[in-house]
This record gives sequence, C-alpha cells and structure tokens, in this order.
Amino acid sequence: MTTTAPTFIVILIEPKYSGNIGAVARTMMNFNIHQLYLVNPCPLDDECYARAKHATKILDNATIFPTFQDAIKTLDYIVATSSIQYISDKKHLRNPLTVEEFSEKIQEAHGTIGLLFGREDYGLFNEEIAAADIMIKIPTDPTYLSLNLSHSVAVILYSLYLHQKNVIKKRRTIGPTEKQQLHSFFTQLLEEINYPKHKKDNTELLFKRLMGRAIPSTWEYHTLMGVFSKTIEKLRNNKKS
Repeated sequence: MTTTAPTFIVILIEPKYSGNIGAVARTMMNFNIHQLYLVNPCPLDDECYARAKHATKILDNATIFPTFQDAIKTLDYIVATSSIQYISDKKHLRNPLTVEEFSEKIQEAHGTIGLLFGREDYGLFNEEIAAADIMIKIPTDPTYLSLNLSHSVAVILYSLYLHQKNVIKKRRTIGPTEKQQLHSFFTQLLEEINYPKHKKDNTELLFKRLMGRAIPSTWEYHTLMGVFSKTIEKLRNNKKS
C-alpha cells in the first residue's frame, strides 16, 4: 500500500540566540523543510533575519508556543536530538539511533514528525527526551561532543533529504492514537503480572523506545494488540478462578 511521505517540523526549544534561529531557517530552506516551531524563543531581531538570507518566509510563518507540551500536542511522532548518550542497554532514556539509521527507518512512517532541538547551553531536559519516541545522536569526537544548533539541524536534514529522494512506500504505519493504545495495553500487562513498581517506569520507556525504533505497521499493531488483549484477559480470568 502506498502512503504519503512524512511531514517534518523543526522544533527549537528555548533558543537563546537569534542568529541561530535565522541560520536554522536558512538550512531548512536548503533541504525543503518549511515548518518551524519555536518554544519560548528569544526575539526574532534583525540579526535573525539577516542570517536567514532568502528563508525569511520560514521565520514569518514560524509558530511560537509558550511551552514544550503545547508544541508537541498535534504531532504523530517525536524525535529528540542530544549529544549525550548512555552506554548501557539498561538505560533507555538516552539510548540513541545514529542519524543514518533514523533517516532510513523514519521514511516508513507517516503523519507529522517533530524534530526536537534543545537549548544552546543545556540541550533537551530529561522529561523532554522522555516524551520522544526516538532519540538520535550525531556521531562526534568525544573531545568535543556538541555541535552548534544550526549545524546539528543541517546534518540531520541533509540525511533526511537524501533518504527522501528515493523512498517507496509499501505499508501504512500507526498514528498517535494507536501508539497510545499500544503503550496503555503494555502498562496494563505489567500491572496484571505485578511487575515491580521500581522497575515499571524504566520498562515502559524501554517498550516505548522499542516501538519507536520499529515504527510498527498497522498489521503489526493489530497483531500485538491481539496478543496483549488475550494475555490480559487470560490473566484476569485466572485471578477470578
């Protein structure tokens, strides 16, 4: 089944320097991405527009949100970026895909995909990364991990652009409602088996990351939901008997 290509939105969380915002807009124009969300940004001054060059329309049409939660409300898929990762399969918050892996896999998704970029000084907070379906990291030398904001945007949009050019859609993937249902059933399953409370949050995040990397198709979703539903039903019936 052929589906439409995903729509990407660049989301800058509390950017502090107007020149960076302008440079990001210019980069977006380079790679044919036109929707920019700004969360509690600094003023878009003359320097911002000068750095944008011929991409000032992106700045004019940018949507400004007061909070992170407001910005992500309508997104189908959320992607966090960070230079900090955990080198452990047991810690799932900052366990990233590479940009190459992400750019190839995300072409199977559909709907609106938000690309989150954090503050110039602190990046994204843990709760913002936890809200994402996937975290990605640009490989850099360990002596200096973090890139300039506009450079990070450029690397990721360049990779996405290359993979978009020849993408062929063969399946329909799930949207936010199905994702929420899937996560809800997994939580119910953990409750039914009396999963240890101190491990529950981390395990739910593990499942979220697994599903985020897999980008399940509609058929895969219904199969998983069927398994979860039957398992939960059987566990509840065993408790009654």
